[in-house]
Amino acid sequence: MSNLKARIIEDMKTAMKAKDKGTLKAVRMVLGAVKQREVDERIELDDTQVLTVIQKMVKQRKDSISQFKDAGRDDLVEVEEAELVIINTYMPEQLSEAEVVAAVDKAIADSDASSMQDMGKLMGLLKAQLNGKADMSTISGLIRSKLS
Repeated sequence: MSNLKARIIEDMKTAMKAKDKGTLKAVRMVLGAVKQREVDERIELDDTQVLTVIQKMVKQRKDSISQFKDAGRDDLVEVEEAELVIINTYMPEQLSEAEVVAAVDKAIADSDASSMQDMGKLMGLLKAQLNGKADMSTISGLIRSKLS
């Protein structure tokens, strides 16, 4: 069992003992998504794969929050934001904007990228390097601004 999955299970037990319904709901949702992927693919997920599931859940929450704000549903925004805070505890520490810019600049220099045609190569390099530590859409936008 991956360390991250074991941590999620321990957090679920702790939330159950503390009778913290909000945390318990969010942690069960994360664990359910992980187990669903394990059942679907008939494998035991490692930490990297569990992190991928969690990243997808974070992205879904952010999308939902923006849609609920547009619709004026502040009650649902609060629920999604509370879940997002709990789900984010399983993400690695995020890099600062300066660190992301430095990583993008280094990748551009290392790969001799000069045009938008090199975007895929750069994204591949940076995804492997920064997976979970930075928002890939932010990185993509940064690469576009530097190469155009």
